[in-house]
Amino acid sequence: MMVETAPLGRFQYQKLEFRRWMPAFLSSHKTLFTVLWIAALASVFVWQRNVVGGRFAVFWQVPMRPMPRLRPVARLRPVAFNLTDFGGVGDGITLNTEAFERAVLAISKLGKRGGGQLNVPPGRWLTAPFNLTSHMTLFLAEDAVILGIEDEKYWPLMPPLPSYGYGREHPGPRYGSLIHGQNLKDVVITGHNGTINGQGQTWWKKYRQKLLNHTRGPLVQIMWSSDILITNITLRDSPFWTLHPYDCKNVTIRNVTILAPIFEAPNTDGIDPDSCEDMIIENCYISVGDDGIAIKSGWDQYGIAYGRPSMNILIRNLVVQSMVSAGVSIGSEMSGGVSNVTVENLLVWSSRRAVRIKTAPGRGGYVRHITYRNLTFDNVRVGIVIKTDYNEHPDEGYDHKAFPKLDDISFTGVHGLGVRVPVRIHGSEEIPVRNVTFRDTSLGITYKKKHIFQCAFVEGRVIGTIFPAPCENLDQYDEQERLIKHSVSHKLTDIDYDF
Repeated sequence: MMVETAPLGRFQYQKLEFRRWMPAFLSSHKTLFTVLWIAALASVFVWQRNVVGGRFAVFWQVPMRPMPRLRPVARLRPVAFNLTDFGGVGDGITLNTEAFERAVLAISKLGKRGGGQLNVPPGRWLTAPFNLTSHMTLFLAEDAVILGIEDEKYWPLMPPLPSYGYGREHPGPRYGSLIHGQNLKDVVITGHNGTINGQGQTWWKKYRQKLLNHTRGPLVQIMWSSDILITNITLRDSPFWTLHPYDCKNVTIRNVTILAPIFEAPNTDGIDPDSCEDMIIENCYISVGDDGIAIKSGWDQYGIAYGRPSMNILIRNLVVQSMVSAGVSIGSEMSGGVSNVTVENLLVWSSRRAVRIKTAPGRGGYVRHITYRNLTFDNVRVGIVIKTDYNEHPDEGYDHKAFPKLDDISFTGVHGLGVRVPVRIHGSEEIPVRNVTFRDTSLGITYKKKHIFQCAFVEGRVIGTIFPAPCENLDQYDEQERLIKHSVSHKLTDIDYDF
């Protein structure tokens, strides 16, 4: 039976499940996100106010990266179905895999008419993994929850990702994702903040007990596809990485909440753009058990051979928590290259690290033309990290002399409180970090020790006054960009992991 297409409506948040440092009355996504974001932006604008000739000036000489070239993605479909039309039962017990598959099949026949929308009404819809189709909108109503079945025998096995070789956790096949798509065009996953729940607790426990023989699957994985829009939903408790766009173009992720326990939820990255081009991630709240965002492009010799970079990515207006890893990372699997990335208007709170670039000998590839601006750190152990000895490899067949290149990385408008080590840039003689720029940086520190702005084998500059004082590897310029002092040596090493 056909029904009217449900209106998209406005973004609504449901209740968050953490109250560690917020009063009890801030218990909804919408309220918490709004308060955190207003506070972050207000503090940032106060910190970064520069009066030049009586005018308000911010970031007036930050290099601009190419913006992602996004094409509009269809939102309204001429035909819509309800999952119940195909026998779906939202009682949390009945398995609805066949209902989803029948609905997707019906929509796949409507491509020439503009596709179709599948409405998932309120309820708890248990399912095994299923595939999407082109020209499809998956719409989750408020209080609709898609539940991934916990028994791994229902999860199909797939070949390893070609840019990762034998497999990320185990050699051989890997489990597929709960919601999957390959070689698609024009796909929308949206709703009134309905939820896709991977029920990852069973997977995490079996992983820790070494009871799994294959790499765990993501919650949502879209591969070799274009024109993707994911908005106004909640993703939670993924078995592995949560949202994994792989070798995709023209991707928008907006107004998405991603949740997993901050401890004991291994590898539950929030969003992992992997060999993707022209992508925007904006207005999201992420609190997970690994990296909030990790930009990737393949692993060692397999990523080099696959040769697909991640490029033209804009990340903005995010609130992120990661007690295990970092708020926003690049790497460590970056062998296809990462370039033209902008991260702006980011708040990272109660986290182990805020922003991080990680790589190692054997990766090859490059990380270049990366801009960070308007970052706020609140209670973060290490603020900015560049690490070049992240030695984790798929096998012994990697090229030990495939050294990645790190170049043209800028940080402007970085502020915060409660930061233990503001900067740790750990280059090496084989992998020096070149052309790094710091400007308008002030981080309140928790430990007034000597080695808090740490550098090794790094070349770059500091423009104007920053706090804490920079390492001596960097040239120093005044606000008018006139050279004040050359670095003592780019090869100086002042890295201390003891605090």
